Amino acid sequence: MSLSGSGTKESAGTVVAAHGSVVDIRFSPGDLPAIGEAVDILPEGAPRIVAEIQLHADETTVRAVALASTAGLRRGTPARATGDPVRVPVGEAVLGRLLNAVGDPMDDQPAFTEDVPRKPIHGAAPTLAEQSGKLSIFHTGIKVIDLLAPLVKGGKAAMFGGAGVGKTVLIMELIRTTKEHHSGISVFAGIGERSREGHELMLELRGSGVMERTALIFGQMNECPGARWRAGLSALAIAEHFRDEAHDNVLLLVDNVYRLVQAGGEISGLLGRIPSQVGYQPTLSSEIAEFEERIASVPGAAITSIQAVYVPADDFTDPAVAEIFTHLDSSIVLSRDMASEGLYPAIDPLASSSSLLDPRIVGAEHYRTAQDVRKAITHYRDLQRIIAILGIEELSASDRLVVARARRLVRFLTQPFMVTTAFTGKPGRTVELEATLAGCRAILAGETDDWAESSLYMVGDLDEARERETAAEAVAR
Repeated sequence: MSLSGSGTKESAGTVVAAHGSVVDIRFSPGDLPAIGEAVDILPEGAPRIVAEIQLHADETTVRAVALASTAGLRRGTPARATGDPVRVPVGEAVLGRLLNAVGDPMDDQPAFTEDVPRKPIHGAAPTLAEQSGKLSIFHTGIKVIDLLAPLVKGGKAAMFGGAGVGKTVLIMELIRTTKEHHSGISVFAGIGERSREGHELMLELRGSGVMERTALIFGQMNECPGARWRAGLSALAIAEHFRDEAHDNVLLLVDNVYRLVQAGGEISGLLGRIPSQVGYQPTLSSEIAEFEERIASVPGAAITSIQAVYVPADDFTDPAVAEIFTHLDSSIVLSRDMASEGLYPAIDPLASSSSLLDPRIVGAEHYRTAQDVRKAITHYRDLQRIIAILGIEELSASDRLVVARARRLVRFLTQPFMVTTAFTGKPGRTVELEATLAGCRAILAGETDDWAESSLYMVGDLDEARERETAAEAVAR
């Protein structure tokens, strides 16, 4: 978008047609607002409807996408071009608040005053010269992520998975651990998610004391596609303000990027664009790039983004999923098979990856341990079909040893979360990277060969597993 928010003159228009979320507005000849500009539609006796101009239908008519419901909207309703793009409130005033896609409060608290700064939701990504080239690992305290798919400050990571495999729970845990271990601001964008999930997130943030340093922007599942389409950019504008003006490190959490793509597809169809492969909008690549490329670090501050991505029908070759993959530093893949076995977080240790898992970045010891863990689990999965048909007794002694250690590694990489304590009764654990590496090396070296697999399941570090094993032995005696 080329609009910079300089505030050109306002012009008046009239609604001439409404097609769902797409509204045609007529202006005087020669007074047509620019594409990307915000228009306030002013129905009598009802709240204003903010719309964003997407195309010029003819010399006097623009076609705009409404960012709120158009139910009951009539022809002849007055409209006013603002001369600016959609602008949302930013700064300290938005912390602890729940906003919609256009920055209006949704939390029954007072509206923002006129002195609160506002920022356009459209903006340019930092140039290569402006970005910071420094790589700093972002530790999460979650064993399998820190070991096999490490995150970087100022980078982008996404969690891919179908419905019900634990994406939202993982996002909530990351908000909590960020508050405890990383100073900075959290901005959460809820795009097309259920009201229940948003309510649970609010309660969790308030209960954990994180809410006062978090801004929440929601375009919920029941809202119009325009609101879902722009909620992510609104959250990004708030995060950019904290990075560029306040020089704070920002954690941008997005749940769910795929819903942003879906909303864009709905808008594209309403605008009459011819769909591309698998029915997606022809602008799929540019829409994802417009969002993802603005997430970057600059000297002194960074936006680190962790995103949930729904995978339709568990098909990772879906065009939208494949396009999102291309922008990421770390990919965390959640497995339905692991979730069905109760192995939480259900992160697939083989499918998950990170461009940062390099000995020059994480160190030789971390890299070697991660590769050895992957090698053992890969060998175990290669043998699973044979085990299912013939039984483990038919394997060679060396293969049986590898299988036993790989099963213990998989269980050691499970972990109880703080945010699930109320449901499971198990206190959550945050594990330092050194403890994760030490535990994996001990298992690979055979120090736990005589332990029960259950001793390693849902624990923090190896010391906790050792205590559980010792207790189990005492009971057995």
